[in-house]
Amino acid sequence: MSRLKTIESRMTYRMARKEQEVFLRSDFNDLGNYDSIGRVLSKLINQGKIIKIGYGLYAKATISPLSSQVIPRKGLPELATEALQRLKVEVVPSSYEKAYNAGLTMQVPTGRVIAVKERIARKIGYSGKYISFEHAP
Repeated sequence: MSRLKTIESRMTYRMARKEQEVFLRSDFNDLGNYDSIGRVLSKLINQGKIIKIGYGLYAKATISPLSSQVIPRKGLPELATEALQRLKVEVVPSSYEKAYNAGLTMQVPTGRVIAVKERIARKIGYSGKYISFEHAP
């Protein structure tokens, strides 16, 4: 394997090797300084390789065959759950999921509401679609 020389090539290589869909900006701190990492992330966003889903949160992206827009490879609820786990926030079933699973309602939960055990002030989403959080005791 040839030596990867640029920060961009090292970041791209690292993202391709990982199975996870969500990356934190801090995942690349060992490759360069804050500004250079930010420039490379912006470039990758402009190329459509990744999409920003929150402050310091990025997801692998693809082009939608329907709208030709850049979208994440996985759904927003899955990305948000993975991002919260990476941020060490405990995720539990929401009240909507509990009611559905208990047979109290026939409305299928969309997954846009995620229950967390602690306070969270982040916005996770893209293109005007965001996850809501509910506090679980």
